[in-house]
Amino acid sequence: MASPCLVNPHPHQILLQENFSSAAEAYNDAIDKSVNDLIVFCHQDMFFPRPWISQLQRTLDRLGTRDPKWGVLGCSGVTGDGEYRGYVYSSGVGMIGAPSEPAEVQTLDEIVLILRKSSGLRFDEGLRHFHLYGADICLRAAMRGMKSYAISVVCIHNTYQNYNLPNEFFECCEYVRRVWRASLPIQTTCIRITGSNIPIYLRRLKQIYFKHIRRKEYEVFRAEDVTQVFEELSRRAQTSDHALFLALSEGGEVSASAVVLRHL
Repeated sequence: MASPCLVNPHPHQILLQENFSSAAEAYNDAIDKSVNDLIVFCHQDMFFPRPWISQLQRTLDRLGTRDPKWGVLGCSGVTGDGEYRGYVYSSGVGMIGAPSEPAEVQTLDEIVLILRKSSGLRFDEGLRHFHLYGADICLRAAMRGMKSYAISVVCIHNTYQNYNLPNEFFECCEYVRRVWRASLPIQTTCIRITGSNIPIYLRRLKQIYFKHIRRKEYEVFRAEDVTQVFEELSRRAQTSDHALFLALSEGGEVSASAVVLRHL
């Protein structure tokens, strides 16, 4: 990983998961391989600045007092009412969310997911492909009485995005809707899953309209130098209320297993 927090010698285990048929299979395999209790799952296009792990440790310390039995953590999530929670920079979009104390959410985005091996949580391998497994693992935690939280540990999602969702995404929506029927409606960071399926029908119609009638696609491209992006964010933060959350402070660090999902 090119993230500054993992460049120098460190005590963390790095697991690169690739050539799996689904995210669930890749992540369950990583859980089995992990030598640490704390596991950070992330996509290959995530950038973690130098203080990220020490910031995570401070967040874990605060949350350990508030809710020591927490289930899943992430950098981007949403409440059941559709309110966004988290603090992340996304290429082409900018800073999303605002710094805050850990905020309880219904589901978390898959870009970063954090759980403890000792929690016994595992991903549902019946959920094929690479979509909505973040929502699913949060629902599994809730079923066991564990809460999920979006945390303000800033990172950069340096991604290419095409907002036309593939058919596999809608297959995953249907699977989640069927498995978690008793928990509907389910709000995710990209769509709301309901019993009537109306939001999904509308999303499909919108994609057809833009692709075949307006002949326009919405795309967001990666930054060429993500380090410069973070440096610019840091400069801006020095004169804002967000400086505390971007401060380049060091501290004690938890030992973790970082699981990087590589999927082309």
